[in-house]
Amino acid sequence: MSIVVQKFGGTSVTAEENIINVARKVIKTRSSGKDVVVVVSAMGKTTNTLLEMAHRINPNPYKRELDMLTSTGEQVSIALLTMAIQAQGYDAISFTGNQVGILTDNAYTKAKIIDIKKDRILKELSDGKIVVVAGFQGVTEDGEITTLGRGGSDTTAVALAAALKAEYCEIFTDVDGVFTADPNVVPEARKLHVVSYEEMLEMSSSGAKVLQLRSVEFGRMYKVLIHVRSTFNDEQGTWVIEEDERMEKAIISGVTYDKNQAKVTIYGLPDVPGIAARVFQTLADANINVDMIIQNVSKGEHSDISFTVDKEDLNQTLEVMGKVQNDLGATSVDFDKDIAKVSLVGAGMRTNPGVAASMFTALAESKINIEMISTSPIKISCVIRRDEVEKAIKSIHQKFELQKDMRSDEYVKRMK
Repeated sequence: MSIVVQKFGGTSVTAEENIINVARKVIKTRSSGKDVVVVVSAMGKTTNTLLEMAHRINPNPYKRELDMLTSTGEQVSIALLTMAIQAQGYDAISFTGNQVGILTDNAYTKAKIIDIKKDRILKELSDGKIVVVAGFQGVTEDGEITTLGRGGSDTTAVALAAALKAEYCEIFTDVDGVFTADPNVVPEARKLHVVSYEEMLEMSSSGAKVLQLRSVEFGRMYKVLIHVRSTFNDEQGTWVIEEDERMEKAIISGVTYDKNQAKVTIYGLPDVPGIAARVFQTLADANINVDMIIQNVSKGEHSDISFTVDKEDLNQTLEVMGKVQNDLGATSVDFDKDIAKVSLVGAGMRTNPGVAASMFTALAESKINIEMISTSPIKISCVIRRDEVEKAIKSIHQKFELQKDMRSDEYVKRMK
């Protein structure tokens, strides 16, 4: 039988009745003649609750202990879901990430999967069982428990689908799919029926919360067919696939935003070759991801560098930059937490000039100032004031008329 991987997020298993509903969905897939591997997140806001408790006890907890703590949420979910499946007459077994051999590096709180030992899962499937796996977690070669970062259950699911050569991977969540914008901000936002891996990568990296970035990277690398859909209805969602010449290539697929950004500026760096490399190598050594970067024009043999990081990395970034300031003789370090990033994503940008000008015009017409800009062949991102995000998203969405359906009916039909 072919294998299907199904992932259910925290909102899908918030209470007992939700868990029973998930069990029914899993059994329906199993009854259709497919082997099923289920990946489950912690119930509701369990992870947030555990993190809040940890920071009340210790404002600066060790990351190893955070992983030890937050990995417990998924263990509750997998046990309860397995019991619900068994109560409906189907054989099932639950496993932690450690038990199924999801091996990671040792970057606590944002570890990367380096290998999956699939033999145990395959044995249980061959015995006719539904296998339920804890998302979000893994183990190092030294036996240390790690977690994969927020949304890490998505990565667990797609990585398992790749390792098991699954027919497809379904990501069940509380939204109907991937939209042209956040429907909570833009009510007329339209669900995308099909989106390419490349576009989804850019959307995930720009703030779209529907899929974790690394899960899309796994999907693209191993050609895993991903279906993002709602737990709470049976409608088709959004298929994430390899770009196909038969797909309708809309100029723009969506507009995203990320309020979880902070800007850091280091002033008065010596304007000599190799300085930028030293700054960003130091950040890389601390496992801090940098997004947008701007280096100002040299003044009097000195220059300034500004860059953005996730807010959760800000304190560590400032600590690292303090050392860089001393080592390189910079004059000062400053930060700004009241920023946000808005991004426009679309494969059609490659062949359609004027997209950037239209985006900037939309922001200008809304009296929104742009502080930083970065581009790729299919994405344009701007840093703006945090309190202007909703106005910016609505303005850009309207400017590009993203509420209009640009789907390829042929491709949607083939996906059904």
